[in-house]
Amino acid sequence: MLSFKGYFLEKAIKLTAKSVGGKSLEKRGIAERRKKLDTASKRLRMPENCLVEPLQIEGIYAEWLSYRDSLDDKVILYLHGGGYGYCSVQTHRTLAAGIGKAAGVKVLALDYRLAPEHPFPAAIEDAVLVYRWLLGQGYHSSKIIFAGDSAGGGLSIATALVLRDQNEPLPAALVCLSPWVDLTSSGQSYQRNGSVDPYLNLDGVRKTARMYARDEALDHPLISPVFADLTGLPPLFIQVGSHEILQSDAEMLAAAARNAGVLVKLKVWEGMWHVWQMSGDFLPEARKAIKEIGDFVKGTFRG
Repeated sequence: MLSFKGYFLEKAIKLTAKSVGGKSLEKRGIAERRKKLDTASKRLRMPENCLVEPLQIEGIYAEWLSYRDSLDDKVILYLHGGGYGYCSVQTHRTLAAGIGKAAGVKVLALDYRLAPEHPFPAAIEDAVLVYRWLLGQGYHSSKIIFAGDSAGGGLSIATALVLRDQNEPLPAALVCLSPWVDLTSSGQSYQRNGSVDPYLNLDGVRKTARMYARDEALDHPLISPVFADLTGLPPLFIQVGSHEILQSDAEMLAAAARNAGVLVKLKVWEGMWHVWQMSGDFLPEARKAIKEIGDFVKGTFRG
């Protein structure tokens, strides 16, 4: 059952979302929307005692997020969402830090290049580069997990596909929160949940998809991984809300992975919206979801 905080928070999101991202790109502009999102993220409270260590990895800005008791030999590589054109380490720092705390491991969050300045496949190239850097630093592939929300979930899958096709060691698992993995918008939830999704709308998603893909086909398997052969990928953990238009993305991804023989754990959270986990300690459903992610990470690394 949806908590009272969840009920009222969703109402508040519907009232305020337009002030942050509701205007069209033509009216507002990409730079202004990015700035608005960065500003809004400052209201999110970081977990106590989180250590933030900025670094540059071959020109890519990244941050280590850890705690005094974080295991040093295990790491989550976190890939933020934002439609491949928005958001940053700053907007998702609180979410990534919360996941790291629940899992008891270090998190490496990175600012991959964004569209339209850097369309497909720039984000994948950056994620692959940073993963290889982690291997070069001595982290074993079995001690690395990819995690990401929305576009970051799709980027996690696409990065793993590139590594698989190049016969490189794969991470231990993939964690996807409300993953955006069907940029053709073919799933039924785009229509079914259009009136209840407080954040996303079909028109905006389609514009953002084209901004990232540019001249490539939207059903390209590295742009929309639901159309890829997922054979050989590591175990997949997926969370999605029943009030988001991307619900079908998550369900289609899970089905495609299972058909390819991949171990999948999918949970649809009743009444939840797109990446509700960002609400952190304020929202009971966010706390529970993050704990489940942490438990999955711990179980994966123990195995």
